[in-house]
Amino acid sequence: MFYSLTGTVVHFDTQSVAISCSGVAFNCLTSMNTLKSVAKKGDEVTVYTYLNVREDALDLFGFATEKELECFKLLISISGIGPKMALAILSVLNPDEFTLAVAAGDYKAISVAQGIGAKKAQRVIMELKDKIASGMFTDVFDSSGVDVAQASSNGNTAEAISALTMLGYSQTEAASVVSKLDRSLSVEEIIKQALKLLSKQV
Repeated sequence: MFYSLTGTVVHFDTQSVAISCSGVAFNCLTSMNTLKSVAKKGDEVTVYTYLNVREDALDLFGFATEKELECFKLLISISGIGPKMALAILSVLNPDEFTLAVAAGDYKAISVAQGIGAKKAQRVIMELKDKIASGMFTDVFDSSGVDVAQASSNGNTAEAISALTMLGYSQTEAASVVSKLDRSLSVEEIIKQALKLLSKQV
């Protein structure tokens, strides 16, 4: 029904932002990441929207980017993950971080979200990892998720990622860096080069 709204921010709180369009203010439930980028009274903004129809309510959700909206729609397509949980995940991970976490199988990064335990985080990864790895959403996301997923499943790179996580790096950090390296290298060389790249990020 609504693709996007463009108007002036007239109100916001910790869960929503109200945008006035031609004299009508629409209240959009949203994530903390979107609030950080649009929640300033008087600003002219555009949010990409999703209307959730229930028997007792119509809930409008708004996001600063199309990427975040697509992540939201992917999340609520999973059994057991409702809009509230989807917003919680997108409040702690931006779209690129979310894509990388799924591709790398990093359920811990997702389980940080309020109300999302390890089992639900693992379900998110199980439901979405193959879709991201197949490149199904490359029209919306960049190819980083695909590269990370491939790195995580390759023999030498998978071993290198495992070793880096034992050294204290997160699965997402390790997989993201390893995906940029030559997969024909030995495990030891991949680890060596990955550590160099990781040290530069600090």
